[in-house]
Amino acid sequence: MASAATVRRQIELSLEAKFPSALSPAARTVREVASTGVEAADRILEGGLPVGAISEIVGPACSGRTTLVLSFVAQRTAEGSVCAWVDVQDALDPESAAANGVPLKQLLWVRCQNHLKSAQSIQRVRAHQPQQHGLHSRVGKPWTRLDQALRATDLLLQAGGFAAIVLDLGDTEAEHGTRIPLATWFRFRQAADRTRCSLVLLGKAAFAQSSAALALTCSPLRAEAAGGTVLRGFTAELEKEKQRFAPGMAGKKKGPASAWSAGAAWNPELKRRA
Repeated sequence: MASAATVRRQIELSLEAKFPSALSPAARTVREVASTGVEAADRILEGGLPVGAISEIVGPACSGRTTLVLSFVAQRTAEGSVCAWVDVQDALDPESAAANGVPLKQLLWVRCQNHLKSAQSIQRVRAHQPQQHGLHSRVGKPWTRLDQALRATDLLLQAGGFAAIVLDLGDTEAEHGTRIPLATWFRFRQAADRTRCSLVLLGKAAFAQSSAALALTCSPLRAEAAGGTVLRGFTAELEKEKQRFAPGMAGKKKGPASAWSAGAAWNPELKRRA
């Protein structure tokens, strides 16, 4: 009795003329990427962050993670595109964003509120519109900041038209981020692929797991001071944890690492460099 390999070979030979490599898997395609504006990051990412996929950039405070993402947004908006920043803890400084080259007119800033502010807003609406019965059932219980951010991100992804959407979970504790259902990340991944949007997750830890096409870790190395008192810039390290569709990454636990430097907004002499 012929083996399975022999039967497979016979079928391939019979179909070779009409359907070349009929039973052979298609070669893995290289995903489109967009530059981050940081040479060191683009070098280890082989061009930049993936388009139409989820990228996670994680690290502690003062690790350069936000500066790197602002640089990426600046690159996308410089091309005439519109981006969005979903700010869970209302931590984005617009002046710093502008200093990093982001035109604020091309950035949609979604600022989430806490329970108290949401409850006060509901009470004001009720006080000014007592004649509208059923308002309480329509408004319901105030959402948490994280709930607001996830719902806003979902709406923006489904709407389309954004070259990049940043979900800023930088100050969100890991125990809260890990409670986000995997179905949410899967839905975000599908929507990002359909709308060709780069969804960037910014946080202390990685939450999207298998739905993320890229995971990049930022670590602080040293700060640069002028005169011992004035901060001139900082140097951070980038390490690629995983990257799909990248040649040579199969079987590797971690990718390459690289250091990069960025100057303070008030010190234009220092530019981002590898």
